Amino acid sequence: MNNLHVYTGEGKGKTTAAMGLALRSLGHGNRVLIAQFMKNGISGELKALEQLPNATVKTAPPIKGFVSRLSDGDRQAAADEQRCFADSLISLIEEIKPQTVILDELNVALNLGMLGEETALRLIDCAMKYGETAATGRGAPDWLIEKSDYVSRIEAQKHPYNTRKQPARKGVEW
Repeated sequence: MNNLHVYTGEGKGKTTAAMGLALRSLGHGNRVLIAQFMKNGISGELKALEQLPNATVKTAPPIKGFVSRLSDGDRQAAADEQRCFADSLISLIEEIKPQTVILDELNVALNLGMLGEETALRLIDCAMKYGETAATGRGAPDWLIEKSDYVSRIEAQKHPYNTRKQPARKGVEW
């Protein structure tokens, strides 16, 4: 029985928790697919995981600028790219049959309208045929929470950006 994990909330650590799940699975010799939506693909965890046997890392085309500030045409083009990325992941999952799939920032892509529920469900259902599946990001929609088996809400109580305007640091936040 494969399960759906959702890591959501406003706190730091959603991606970190999912990458820990991926690392645990890799440690047992499983095939793992890590797919990242909405980010630029330069985070340290991706660089490390790419080097491990049985790990496949894919990143969606980066969105140029803030989604809320995109023109209607640019917003539609970005959504089309995210949907094509999701479709390519379905094909890849069918090919490599990973025992663990991490859909990093899927919740954000859904929340911002960059990916539709139907596409996300096809992707999740495909991944769950072969193994554990985790979706991360703020603003997980209610339907995803309902579908999931595990839900972890990560809430910030204190963060150095809020207390002293400390910017994100290489090796810590990315």
